[in-house]
Amino acid sequence: MNATPITINKKKVISVAVIAVLLVIILLNCFTVVEAGHTGVVVTLGRVNDNVLQEGIHVKIPFAQQVVKIDNRIVKLEVQTEAFSKDLQTVATTLAINYRVDTAKSYSIYKNIGADYESVLVAPAVNEVLKAITSRYTAEESVTNRELISDGLVEGLNQKLNETGLYVTDVNIINFDFSEAFINAIEEKQVAQQKLLKAETEKQTAITNAQAEAEATRIKAEGEAAANDKLNKSLTDKVIEYSKIEKWNGELPQVTGNSSSLINLE
Repeated sequence: MNATPITINKKKVISVAVIAVLLVIILLNCFTVVEAGHTGVVVTLGRVNDNVLQEGIHVKIPFAQQVVKIDNRIVKLEVQTEAFSKDLQTVATTLAINYRVDTAKSYSIYKNIGADYESVLVAPAVNEVLKAITSRYTAEESVTNRELISDGLVEGLNQKLNETGLYVTDVNIINFDFSEAFINAIEEKQVAQQKLLKAETEKQTAITNAQAEAEATRIKAEGEAAANDKLNKSLTDKVIEYSKIEKWNGELPQVTGNSSSLINLE
């Protein structure tokens, strides 16, 4: 029995639709888009090409080539790790590391390390460098030298990672954490220092007050001495006689006499 024209037309439509879908899939696989801030590592049948694709749209061999996108922007990695200080205290540290991938070495990083370079290379390097730097300081010094430790981490990490194409731009120490016994010891030390400072302040205040009082006494004595000296210099014979006259009440003495007799004038 012959197929009807309607059945033949349906088969043709389905065939055309399938072919069209396949063509669309093939066409889509001929192009790839590399987003801003990324590079594309081209892998042709399992082989990594030395050149990388920059931002934009690119043509590739469908199904034979794969483009792996590498983020070249600054990426933040948070790491929590423990290390021993110079005085053998356990220091638990939380770090935030900002790093980026060199665009020119995106292909070598993917070829030699893979896409998981952060956990394979960056995190272990952070642990290693942090332990080396932490061992240079006591636990208490770690707190007061956060900036030095951060700078040392940036320098140490770049020495280890730059050759592979990874660059650390900044390291922030989010937190230092110590054992409870060490924290209690630090608190006791701070209390003792505060008491000593208070005692020294009170002692210095007492000395200052005593010195001020002695100085005031000295100034007063010098002032009185100067006044007396000025007064003595101003007491001439005429001034003394005048003072006597000012004080005389006009009456003659009641008793007169010499060494041999006394005469009562009353």
